[in-house]
Amino acid sequence: MKTLLAAYSGVLKGTGTSLLSALQDLPSAPWPSRSKMEKHLQVISVLQWVLSFLALGVACTVLLMYMFCTDCWVIAAMYTAWLIFDWNTPKQGGRRSSWVRNWTMWTYFRDYFPIRLIKTHDLLPSRNYVFGYHPHGIFCFGAFCNFGTEATGFSKKFPGIKPSLATLAGNFRLPVLRDYLMSGGICPVNKNSIDYLLSRNGTGNAVVIVVGGAAESLECRPGLNTVTLKNRKGFVKLALQKGSDLVPVYSFGENDVYKQVIFEEGTWCRWAQRRLQKLLGFAPCLFHGCGLFSSDSWGFVPYSKPIITIVGEPVTVPKVEEPTQDMVDLYHAMYIRSLCTLFDKHKTRFGLKETDMLHIQ
Repeated sequence: MKTLLAAYSGVLKGTGTSLLSALQDLPSAPWPSRSKMEKHLQVISVLQWVLSFLALGVACTVLLMYMFCTDCWVIAAMYTAWLIFDWNTPKQGGRRSSWVRNWTMWTYFRDYFPIRLIKTHDLLPSRNYVFGYHPHGIFCFGAFCNFGTEATGFSKKFPGIKPSLATLAGNFRLPVLRDYLMSGGICPVNKNSIDYLLSRNGTGNAVVIVVGGAAESLECRPGLNTVTLKNRKGFVKLALQKGSDLVPVYSFGENDVYKQVIFEEGTWCRWAQRRLQKLLGFAPCLFHGCGLFSSDSWGFVPYSKPIITIVGEPVTVPKVEEPTQDMVDLYHAMYIRSLCTLFDKHKTRFGLKETDMLHIQ
């Protein structure tokens, strides 16, 4: 304290050297290293996305209802009126923001795992596409980072192609969360939204559908290479009706970032999961990652395991307004072959054995 007072006195007298010498005498502050700071920012960026996806919509709904009971009811009423007016925007291409998609925060999100996007073939901007994303995992981190942000450089790798990641339509009924999702180019996975993007929004559009959905999330666990696809043919029929090429996408490591308790078929817990899945549209999984301050503790933070997303060769699809079941089955089989080829070609590069197979269920 005496040192600081002496320095201050020196400044008043016009001797700046007193302040400099006083600062030099102070003990150095224990600042964290640059690598530790970056790691903390990476954890924060991932955790904010997890908590936003889980709780932002519900929290904002409760807050909006509470505001109606306070002096801020006018603000709540104005937002509700705008929400009603803007209700159909998610089904009409959304409200994409290049600024949000290029937030620096997403680079920390990418580097936490890390997540990489690998291109294997060019995509023509004169065509529209339906990307089939596999596997679902718990939170689809690879799908969000690659197609909901520009952190992995999608627009540079696929110039002229605009991706739209499709997710549960229920998310777009929740205040604030809907706008957050739309800013990343995320859209509802329903007929109206996808129809608009593939037939009334020009060309160069790529709708990304996580084909396995909630059912597949119940099966994900580290080291598992199983996708729910055998009876999922709606996306193929949609591609035929719109004349949009099918593109298989596989993310190695998507299942490795969380550990999940898998309940056996026939148990009461499994029945409850299936029942809630039908009622809510998503599967309530019992999973855990690591803690916020220690990788040895349990928490919501995912494990930092690499996620490598491979975009495969497109399957050219003709436009058929009323495709027969045989035609749907034909292109569905072609898509499965293309996905399996993609998996087999790249599996050994990312830690799998030559004998590892992709199981289709």
